[in-house]
Amino acid sequence: MSGVEIAVELVALVVAVLLVTAAARKLDWSAPLCLIAVGVVASYVPGIPEYELDPEVVLLGLLPPLLYATAIRTSLIDFRRNRGPILLLSVGLVIFTTAAVGVVAWLVIPGLPLAAGLAIGAVVAPPDAVAATAVARKVGMPRKLTRLLEGESLFNDAAALVALRTAIAAIAGSVSLLQAGGDFLLAMGGGLVIGFAVGALAALIRTRLEDPVTDTALSLVVPFVAYIAAEAIHGSGVIAVVVAGLILGHKAPSMLSGRSRLASRLNWQTIQFLLENIVFLLIGLQVRRIMTEVGESGLSAPELILICAATLAATIVARIIWMVGIGLARRTFRRHAWPWRYSAVIAWAGMRGVVTLAAAFVLPADTPQRAVLVLVAFVVVAGTLLLHGTTLPVLVRRLKLPPPDPAEDALQEAAVLNNMTRAALDELEKIRTADDPDDIVERLRSRLQHRSDSAWEELGRQSTLTETPSDAYRRLRLRLLEVERETFLEARDSGMADDDVLRRILERLDIEESMLDREEETVPDSDRELRTPAATAGSCKHLTKEWPAVEPSSPDVCAICVESGMTWVHLRQCVKCGNVACCDSSPGKHATEHFHETLHPVMRSHEPGETWRWCFVDKQLG
Repeated sequence: MSGVEIAVELVALVVAVLLVTAAARKLDWSAPLCLIAVGVVASYVPGIPEYELDPEVVLLGLLPPLLYATAIRTSLIDFRRNRGPILLLSVGLVIFTTAAVGVVAWLVIPGLPLAAGLAIGAVVAPPDAVAATAVARKVGMPRKLTRLLEGESLFNDAAALVALRTAIAAIAGSVSLLQAGGDFLLAMGGGLVIGFAVGALAALIRTRLEDPVTDTALSLVVPFVAYIAAEAIHGSGVIAVVVAGLILGHKAPSMLSGRSRLASRLNWQTIQFLLENIVFLLIGLQVRRIMTEVGESGLSAPELILICAATLAATIVARIIWMVGIGLARRTFRRHAWPWRYSAVIAWAGMRGVVTLAAAFVLPADTPQRAVLVLVAFVVVAGTLLLHGTTLPVLVRRLKLPPPDPAEDALQEAAVLNNMTRAALDELEKIRTADDPDDIVERLRSRLQHRSDSAWEELGRQSTLTETPSDAYRRLRLRLLEVERETFLEARDSGMADDDVLRRILERLDIEESMLDREEETVPDSDRELRTPAATAGSCKHLTKEWPAVEPSSPDVCAICVESGMTWVHLRQCVKCGNVACCDSSPGKHATEHFHETLHPVMRSHEPGETWRWCFVDKQLG
């Protein structure tokens, strides 16, 4: 095959992925299922070339970047907090599923050695968090469940591939059971050590890099370095990639510039999107060849249906049994257990994806009944995506699990930004000198305060009919940017300035526009009470104190604003005396003024449906 033909086929794959995923998104269908279906249909179209996934390409070319892209977006703090449940799912459940499915496959596939059965068990063991979390975000699954599924997906891939490698060695008869267990532990330990070493070294180097292009180039190399180094010492390259990604993702805020973080985030999202979806399409394109090879296995159609159905059922039931067992064990030993509704959702969130499809092609060519095993993996992926993907949203709604509250998110965001702003303003007073122009200092104060105020203005939006100051600023500035861009285009077309100069100007406009554009805002239900969640409630003595109920000084106005002819954005109430005054986004800032005059430490929102409180002294929510 010539280089031109290869290039044409690669472009065709990418274009097909873009078209199918765009159509699936518009129709609200499952993109992976659509890609597989398109690939299956295309595989029977005359003239479509046959694609064959080489195992080495899968292991070294696809898995490291896919796992790394997920790892750098995973919170190490959340992983530590949930490490017990995550390990139970990502290691314990993988081993259990490998054994259960392996035994079933051994029983239903004629002439299949137990080691080969365990190999297909390891292939189908790891669920795909990308599919599950996509459903989670669509239906509003609790964030703790989403974090558990994401954490599980990282290390269950690693555990499954280590188990697969051990099973493949057992197929060749080169290891005993004891040796297999030792190799498993060596692979896990070696992967952890190399992952920590590569992650720490890469963090040290990236801290000293200022150029986003160089930093991004280095980040593209890290997963492959971690994988190859771990495999060189017979450790798990997959675990090494995951650990390195977790470390670098955790250190990114302190070691990278803003431009580097933006570039890295967009690059890795693009890489993950393309690789994941291309794999689904490629698997579909290979179905015709797989079915041809299966036809040579000597098994009848009823036997193949029984094999696929039994393996799919074993995969699903094993996860359910494991979750039931965990719940019973925790209650027996009086350990803290998940709510049964959480267990039910986790048990049913077993959609398989890219790793299972890719791992199936890692099976050596001389594996007994290899074509049948690859077909089984394909059926498990398609079956779980179809069954779980279509019914999981229904289950979440039926169980009435509480979705993430955008109002609580906005409240936490406002509190953090407020503390950041206060810290920056305090530092500004310390570092300013007599030579610093007053107008520059005031401009800095204004910009910092605007950012904090705009976050507070997002609260109470459901009860605010008028445009907030931040909304007005955003609307007016976006219009001015449009005019500036039109003038920029006129300057470019007339040759007024050099191209390098024009590119720098355009970059400034783009950065400012990206800062003004907010993500799609979701307004909380008007009948939902906006209170601070217990996990983030402040613990200062003023907030924990039981304040006696007091009558508000006004039902719905800031009296000082009325007297002065001012307008207000939101209202706040002093919990000690009941004084109602305007917020800091309002011109008068009378609630803060009341605190400075009386030293009453705590105020609460006086907006309908909001009960959150704020301590002026300790700057905490409660």
